[in-house]
Amino acid sequence: MAPFGMFLIVLVAIILLSRWINILQEYERAVTFFLGRVSPRPRGPGLVFIFWPLERMVRVSTRTMVLDVPPQDVITKDNVSVRVSAVVYFRVVDPIKSIVSVENYLFATSQLAQTTLRSVLGQADMDELLSARDKQNARLQEIIDAHTDPWGIKVAMVEVKQVDLPQEMQRAMARQAEAEREKRAKIIHAEGELEASAKLAEAAVVMSHNPVTLQLRYLQTLTEISAEKNSTILFPVPIEMLRTFVGKES
Repeated sequence: MAPFGMFLIVLVAIILLSRWINILQEYERAVTFFLGRVSPRPRGPGLVFIFWPLERMVRVSTRTMVLDVPPQDVITKDNVSVRVSAVVYFRVVDPIKSIVSVENYLFATSQLAQTTLRSVLGQADMDELLSARDKQNARLQEIIDAHTDPWGIKVAMVEVKQVDLPQEMQRAMARQAEAEREKRAKIIHAEGELEASAKLAEAAVVMSHNPVTLQLRYLQTLTEISAEKNSTILFPVPIEMLRTFVGKES
C-alpha cells in the first residue's frame, strides 16, 4: 500500500476516534441523538462513546448558572419611572428537556427574566419596591421558575440588584428623610425637657421643705462658676440677710 494511502487511513482513524471517544466532566451530561431520535437518558460523566456520524452529542452543564438581567425601565404602580437590574441563579435539572423543548435555554431564560421583571415590579408601589424587596424577589423566582419548568430549568433564586431613581425623586426622598430626622430630634428634645422639668419640680418641693438644701445648692453653683477661667468676681450674699431686708419692707 502506498504511503499516502496509509497516511489517509491513519488520518481518518484519528478523526473517527476523536469523534467517537468523548470525556465529560462531573458537571456535564450528554444528550445524544441517534439518526435524529433523542436517547431516553442522558449520558455521562466520564468516558462516552458516540458512534459518529450516525450519532450526535450535545453537552449540557448542570452547574448553577448566573444570569445578569440588564437594567429595565419600569413604571411603578404610582407612576414613578425607575431602572431596575436583577440577577437570576438557575441550573439545568433535565438535560433532555433543555435541548429538545427549547432552542436556546440561556437566551430564552434571559428574555423571560426581563419581561417578568418589568411585569411584576410594575405592579408594585415605589415604597414597596424599595422596602419589601424580599417579597418581590420571591415572587419573581416563583413566576420564572414556573415558566422554565417545562424546559428542565430550575430557578433557585432571583435578586433585584439595583433600583435607580430619577434625580428629582432622590432629592425629594432626601428632603423627606431630613425632615423625619428633625422631627425625631425635636421629639427627643421635648421629651428630655419634660423629664427635666419634672425632676426640677421634685427638687423644688424638697428644697421648699428644707431651706438648707437651697443654700447648699447656691454654694455648689458658686464652686462650679469659680472653676471657670473668667474675670467675673462674685460676692456671695447670705440668703438669711436677704430675707431680713425683705421682711422689713413687708
